[in-house]
Amino acid sequence: MNINEVLRISWEAIGKKKVRSLLTMLGIIIGVAAVIVMIAISAGTEATISDQITSLGTNLIFVSTSFTRMGPGVSGGTQLVYDDATAIADSISGVTGVVVEQDASETVKAGDVSLDSISITGASPDFKTVRAITVASGRFFTYEDVTNKKKVIVLGSKLAEELFGSAAPTGQSVLVNNTRLTVIGVLAAKGTVGEVDYDTRAYIPISVMLQKFAITPFSRIKGDTIRMVFVQVDPKSNMDNVILQIKILLAKRHNVTLASDSFTITTQQDIIKTQESTTAAFRSLLAWVAGVSLIVGGIGIMNIMLVSVTERTREIGLRQSVGATPNDIRGQFLTEALLMSLVGGLIGAGVGVGGAWLFGLASSMRTVIVLSSILLAFGSAAAVGAFFGFYPANQAAQLDPIDALRHE
Repeated sequence: MNINEVLRISWEAIGKKKVRSLLTMLGIIIGVAAVIVMIAISAGTEATISDQITSLGTNLIFVSTSFTRMGPGVSGGTQLVYDDATAIADSISGVTGVVVEQDASETVKAGDVSLDSISITGASPDFKTVRAITVASGRFFTYEDVTNKKKVIVLGSKLAEELFGSAAPTGQSVLVNNTRLTVIGVLAAKGTVGEVDYDTRAYIPISVMLQKFAITPFSRIKGDTIRMVFVQVDPKSNMDNVILQIKILLAKRHNVTLASDSFTITTQQDIIKTQESTTAAFRSLLAWVAGVSLIVGGIGIMNIMLVSVTERTREIGLRQSVGATPNDIRGQFLTEALLMSLVGGLIGAGVGVGGAWLFGLASSMRTVIVLSSILLAFGSAAAVGAFFGFYPANQAAQLDPIDALRHE
């Protein structure tokens, strides 16, 4: 039988009972759409995390304290201090920048304007280079400002506008909590990167932050403790060699051995690989859960095709009497099952892409439509149609022509 004829007859058979055919395809539609939407959400989450990590800068090493449990409710471990960051910047070859950050949330006042819960970032001067930020007016603080603990502040573009309106902020003073600071610069607009809005924050020398806003009971004994040091490595340098130098330096400074794991040193690629493996496993789980709908849809197709074989038994007998072979009959019913699954797959792909796009617009979660997920879902729909359509098609092909003609 001609393939065009087979397709025409199959399409007419599906079209005769449109509502039943649509309900039969519903499982395939839901399954394909669910696969695409779930993978889009997972890929969006992965992309968001990756953006947050890369937004910190490029070629970065993260140095932090490894805490150990010393007893009930007590944490121990050799803690990083601000002087460690200075030593890394001065002693390690291949390092192009060292950033120390400490955050606080304070009330900021300028004249009659008072803003609560403003994020204040205490940082070292390399922050400007590592974070790739630009000063629109004035300047950023220098190493001399940090060393002399100068009470200066740099404002994000939106924060400067909220505090001073159209007036020039540079040279004016603001009150942060109870500390008066002089505005020395305003940053160019950078926007939100990851979850950090750089334009609504203020930036002060890390030494001022540690002295005024992040005081700990152990500062006078151990020095100013810090949470993490960001080390930017020259792209021409060997990352592993720089990491080894940092480990040796910190071990000497804190009188610990290299094997004691007193400090955790990771790279951006280490973090990205870890989150990629986690989200990949999560994405696979979501895809399998959504794939259950495809199986349910396939069972629905098989059920309706079995009903169709029973309803069209006499038609099958007539075709056999005019020369149709078992393979012709099998091919005809298998084509109908495939058509239903493919049409359902196309509709489901459209629903899935549209649903993923709308979900990204309507929610705070980012979605990324992955082309491979569309091809996977559509291919799975075709495979489900062929698998679950074969049994009814084979049943039709095995009907006895005489019994089929006698069927009422």
